[in-house]
Amino acid sequence: MQVLPSGFALPALPYLVGLLVAAGVAVALLYRRRPPVTGPVVAALAPWMAAGGALYALFQAGGVPSAVAPLFGSPAVYVTVGVAAGFALAAVAGRPGEGWSLSTAPGALAATGAALLLAALAAAAATAPTLGVTAVGYSVAILLGAAVATAAVWGVLRRLDAGRATGAVGLVAVFGHALDGVSTAVGYDLLGFGEQTPLSRIIIEFGAGLPAPEILGDAWLFVVVKLLVAAVVVAAFDDYVREDPREGYPLLGLVAAVGLGPGAHNVVLFAIV
Repeated sequence: MQVLPSGFALPALPYLVGLLVAAGVAVALLYRRRPPVTGPVVAALAPWMAAGGALYALFQAGGVPSAVAPLFGSPAVYVTVGVAAGFALAAVAGRPGEGWSLSTAPGALAATGAALLLAALAAAAATAPTLGVTAVGYSVAILLGAAVATAAVWGVLRRLDAGRATGAVGLVAVFGHALDGVSTAVGYDLLGFGEQTPLSRIIIEFGAGLPAPEILGDAWLFVVVKLLVAAVVVAAFDDYVREDPREGYPLLGLVAAVGLGPGAHNVVLFAIV
């Protein structure tokens, strides 16, 4: 039985060693500099998470130079971007951990991450043989659908008085998994893409066998599961981030990255292939 996602492959040994050394240096710098670990700082890493997914889509489209391409496959691309984000976080360690101006850690991190994301999107647009209105339209529709789903889930959490302490990080987590769920459903049901992750494929196939309106498609259960899991996790982290924000926020940020990275990958890939 397949356990790992299709396309999952470690880079060649020289690249792998270099990546691990760079990751070690980034961790050592962060340990020494002790940057602020606040909700805004972790939320500011959202563009970096999305950039990882966009760069993987660029890699799949053949838009990454061969000399560095092994660093942008899966899962190496997320380590590559994570190392870059770690260096950026270490560089702004002396800045305030609140606020969104360029003089604060969140503002600087968000700006640099957004610059990387925009560069990845520009490269993807240049790589695409054509940027058809239909393909781009699907990607825009996915973003809008994820935003609506996020608003609905966040509204329910607020009514239940859950997830309030998670703030922007909780919102990013919900949006990331909504984006992954909606994009997977659109790719599977409308665009003919297969699902790379075995567990996700099992959920989709199980849902396809359940009685449901045809308009929902086969992947409807996957979307429901993603939204439900995101809501439960964000609610569960409420007390954690209150009691230990230096641990709670980064861990919730990791949960957000697991959804936002793949979701952004789908949105970009659908538009350029």
